[in-house]
Amino acid sequence: MPETVEEAVNALVAMPEAVPVAGGTDLMVAVNSGTLRPAALIGLGRIAGLRGWEYRDGHAVLGAGLTLARAGRPDFAALIPALAEAARSAGPSQTRNVATIGGNLVTAARHGDTLPVLAALDAVVLCTGPDGTREVPVGHLLTGMDPLRPAELVVAVKIPLLHAPQVFLKVSGRGGPSRAEVSVAIALDPARRAVRCAVGAVAPIPLRPLDAEGWVSGCIEWDGTRTIGPDACQAFGEYVAAACVPETEQPPGQVAEPKSTVDHRRRTVAALARRALGRVLS
Repeated sequence: MPETVEEAVNALVAMPEAVPVAGGTDLMVAVNSGTLRPAALIGLGRIAGLRGWEYRDGHAVLGAGLTLARAGRPDFAALIPALAEAARSAGPSQTRNVATIGGNLVTAARHGDTLPVLAALDAVVLCTGPDGTREVPVGHLLTGMDPLRPAELVVAVKIPLLHAPQVFLKVSGRGGPSRAEVSVAIALDPARRAVRCAVGAVAPIPLRPLDAEGWVSGCIEWDGTRTIGPDACQAFGEYVAAACVPETEQPPGQVAEPKSTVDHRRRTVAALARRALGRVLS
């Protein structure tokens, strides 16, 4: 139970097979089910510096130990509303009280509600290890392009403050907080005259439909009322769906998903993207 990040890193250096644990909402499930047998656990709960957040150079810097319950509060929602909405929808209160932003990133589950928001906002992850602290774009971390190095910890997430509308929407299998079947995060970036979009739960990592973002950004009257016609909004939803849920050939030897399942997922992505865009432009 280290009390500083430095102590935690030193513990990982001394015992590389140890596993850090914060809220444990995913890790302990794996331990209890027998799918993970760590040699030791390094508890991060006593490191107070991981739990807060602050402003820094036009960014919000969120400690990796910030709980989803804290991120869902009204004062945080005024800062990053899409992330607050994602945090509020991420399971029951018992889970949100202990689950953390950093844990969502390290676990990188496809249904992680905060992940598409962090991807849409071009968040940067701060990782600390024996060689110091470095910054990794969230997309690079999630895709494995720049994974955590030995004895390295996720200590914070840096998110640019856009001061513009942003929305998170999801569809789950049942009423109330539960795992997403499809989720969509959209944010306006007026300084760059751009729309940012990410789709979660349809692939192992959140997907950025960059061509759809570029196309719809060109349809918006940025100097006026920031509105687009219903046909363009409809086309954007279909554009995003086609990019994120393509029709692909199933590899030989694998059982293909029923076409009805793929079609339903594509319609759901289109509907959420269209609705989210309408809300940020309203």
